Amino acid sequence: MTSLAEQTTEQLGGPLSVLAVQKRDHVRLDRLLHELDDATPGPEEDRVLRAIARLVFPHAFAEEALLWPVVRSAVPDGEALTLQVEREHQEVNELWTELETTPPGPHRVALKKRLAEVLREDVRDEEDELLPRLQDRVETGRLQLLGIAWEVLRRTAPTRPHPVVARRPPGNALAALPLTVIDRSRDALDAVAGRVPAARDRAVTLSAALAGVAGRVERWEPLRRGERPATHRA
Repeated sequence: MTSLAEQTTEQLGGPLSVLAVQKRDHVRLDRLLHELDDATPGPEEDRVLRAIARLVFPHAFAEEALLWPVVRSAVPDGEALTLQVEREHQEVNELWTELETTPPGPHRVALKKRLAEVLREDVRDEEDELLPRLQDRVETGRLQLLGIAWEVLRRTAPTRPHPVVARRPPGNALAALPLTVIDRSRDALDAVAGRVPAARDRAVTLSAALAGVAGRVERWEPLRRGERPATHRA
């Protein structure tokens, strides 16, 4: 097997292939993680973290809802491979949720460091192990169709951490619509707060209210169905 990192776009099945699309996101994530390493606490760090969140969470949702079920059906050891990645995704959700409420200090620094480590581990596991095995089992035409579907799903997926929601169908599929609406509404409010100082307080208040709604929605029992208990850390 050859890592995706060592293959050209053509070798991955062309620009529409889900493998090429994944690799492009991974390259962008690597660039953002380097920015995070150099960012100073405050507005600069917050900007980079927002950019990472808007990349990582829709990306992971599209993988879990669309791509990993294909891996489990097509790859002999797909169950174990996807479970490992799902555990990494779950840890990212948990770390991010804690990071959002942690003030500046040594603990926040440690959380950011671990977050970056897990994200980089996730990329390596996908590019070096999981996705090359999928490449060996699935023809190029199907990889291209998966890439188109994956891109559509990513663009309509939740953009924030939801550690309680299942990492597998049917729970994550049921969560998609309500949490996407809430998350993207919060994104719009955050943009208003950043551009319009006079509206900042109201936008922040509304975003916080929507966060509370999301917290209640994601605890709805059907949204937890399909989860493997081993996904969660002890």
